[in-house]
Amino acid sequence: MDQEESLEKQYEILKDLEESVGNQNDIALRLTQPLINVILSFIAARSSGATADQIVSLLRASSTDELNAVSSGIVTNVLADSTAIGGPTISAANGVWIDKSLPVDPSFKDLLLNSYKAAFNQVDFRTKADEVTKEVNSWVEEQTKGLITNLLPPNSASALTDLIFANALFFNGKWDNQFDPSLTKDSDFHLLDGTKVRVPFMTCNSFGFHLDVFEGFKVLDLEYRGASLVDCRIFSMQIYLPDEKDGLPAMLETLASTRGFLKDNKVLPSHRAGIKELKIPRFKFDFDFEASEALKALGLEVPLSTIVHKSCIEVDEVGSKAAAAAAVMYIGGCRGPSPKKYDFVADHPFLFLVKENRSGLALFLGQVMDPSIH
Repeated sequence: MDQEESLEKQYEILKDLEESVGNQNDIALRLTQPLINVILSFIAARSSGATADQIVSLLRASSTDELNAVSSGIVTNVLADSTAIGGPTISAANGVWIDKSLPVDPSFKDLLLNSYKAAFNQVDFRTKADEVTKEVNSWVEEQTKGLITNLLPPNSASALTDLIFANALFFNGKWDNQFDPSLTKDSDFHLLDGTKVRVPFMTCNSFGFHLDVFEGFKVLDLEYRGASLVDCRIFSMQIYLPDEKDGLPAMLETLASTRGFLKDNKVLPSHRAGIKELKIPRFKFDFDFEASEALKALGLEVPLSTIVHKSCIEVDEVGSKAAAAAAVMYIGGCRGPSPKKYDFVADHPFLFLVKENRSGLALFLGQVMDPSIH
């Protein structure tokens, strides 16, 4: 297969994933953690009856088979490493740890190995649960290049644990248009409570950046350096900045109630605009939460299981580095430029999203409330 045919095939695969990924992105926005969708797909594959049906409905899929196919396509195609061809460094991995006393259905093991590309481990939860916890944590730390440590808290697994399914994602990309560190200067960032903090703001010539203006907010697209001649994928960070200093909650409500927005911004009226002043804060933070309560709020309760998640991101003049990990533990068009130019000064809380644009897959999603907190 020559290079042109290979690119065409990759493009078709990414476009085939677009609709399913777009449906899942809507849920990712509500959970603010896209990796949880893979966990949910795994739970649906392992479950039957009401739980599987609820997850299929929640992720707006047609069946568990579709969820499995999407998971396979994401790991194999969207999240393939592109370091060797000049693109972002990406590492995505799944792993399963199941107690050795339990029977393993061959078809389930085949699904894990082929659709989820999961490392399969038979372990002893009954007498060595703490050792298994350490093993899972070490695996996550290795997969995320040391950025995520101690995903599972001490004593989170016990002799009653049957299975742990974990996934990990690492991303390190350089901006296509990098910021000049000598131009970075401290300035005020306005918090939601009306107070201000001084943080370093990056700036550069705004040429080459895409800005879309919506009613009440603007979206800046920062592309990562890629290898378009040998790779169809386009990775970028999008920053969703509300017009008002305290406008983040209202903007999030608009996005959450607009189906398909993260896949295709064109579902809301907007226009492409030029940029006068461009200022973005450097930021670095980590975040962890127990997802079960958030899922209950969406109408899904997975009995006898605990879902945990950790993520971190660092954004500077060169690019961004991010990692995330999650685990479930079972117990028993092109538009013309606008002549008008806008400032894009991200000096108040905003939403960011790292995505692959062909498939629409959201890799990382978060809110910057106070960039002075590390």
